[in-house]
Amino acid sequence: MARSINQNVSAHGNEDQRARAVRKENGYGSALPDFRNLGILLRILLIVNAVALVAAVVKVSSLAALGEQIMELAAMVEPLLILTLVLLYLLNGLLARLPYMGGALAVMALTLALTTLLHGAAQRYLPLNMTSIERYWLLVGLVTGMLLCYFDLRVRALSPAIAEARLQALQARIRPHFLFNSINAVLSLIRQEPRRAESALEDMAELFRVLMADNRELTPLAREVELCRQYLGIEQLRLGERIQVEWHIDKMPADAMIPPLVLQPLLENAVYHGIEPRTEPGVVSINIYASRDEVHAVLRNPYSSANDHHDGNKMALGNIRERLQLHFDAEASLTSRATGNEYQVHIVMPYRKEKP
Repeated sequence: MARSINQNVSAHGNEDQRARAVRKENGYGSALPDFRNLGILLRILLIVNAVALVAAVVKVSSLAALGEQIMELAAMVEPLLILTLVLLYLLNGLLARLPYMGGALAVMALTLALTTLLHGAAQRYLPLNMTSIERYWLLVGLVTGMLLCYFDLRVRALSPAIAEARLQALQARIRPHFLFNSINAVLSLIRQEPRRAESALEDMAELFRVLMADNRELTPLAREVELCRQYLGIEQLRLGERIQVEWHIDKMPADAMIPPLVLQPLLENAVYHGIEPRTEPGVVSINIYASRDEVHAVLRNPYSSANDHHDGNKMALGNIRERLQLHFDAEASLTSRATGNEYQVHIVMPYRKEKP
């Protein structure tokens, strides 16, 4: 089982995602945003329109002239914004393969060229007293540069979550007593069930190999589920009948691309906070399914308000939220809640398929 996922994950990843990962590594974290991400497009729309409104207010000296100024800016800004976003969406794959500075200059050149074309068309066909083209070049250049800097700084701010995921999993989540108890459980099987002991050791080696790997790229959901099965197999080896696992993955889209180490840390939380404090058996439930263009993962485990270990959940949840935001922006979400005797985590991600 362990050997089935020993292939390099990056060989099966999305080309644009891999290109951005290389840009981030070689450009000290710099990378163009994913112009096919709805969250990115929404941020651009809101920021540009807010800047245009502020520019209109600053430029006029009276409220009477504000309406005319807004109309003039809207005649330029809205068509320019829509055309730019459409072209960036279509050229997203090509831009992702360029060096960061080359891609940034290409975006700048595209916006300035469209500004020139639309300014000439507006002067010719619209009954408006248009501002000189130089002022529009200055405004568009400043806004484009500001947006590129904003997304670059945002990626730099969120990128440490990827490196932190490995360190956190190794230090705070894969705890020493888990490793110690797992090794003892394997030792107890060596004479009586050598094949089972060997399989458990392979699972442990594979688990730590993945945790220590460079987990920057998206990975197929099927591989993450296989890793989770290996981890839970180790836990069942040491906890025995105290842990019961329910898999509901009949409707799981195996080819969906997700950030690595999203589900496994949550399952470890479920075991540590929901199963280990109990003396009676407990159920860990994993339900993964696709709905429309989204992938849903719902994890449930026993919960007790008297358990003072539940505060430790926040570290893992916060890290996973940051990585989901880094990869999918506003298209992904993570919510958690405790209801009665059950704790639930619900992850929603866009359904992005693995390319052959």
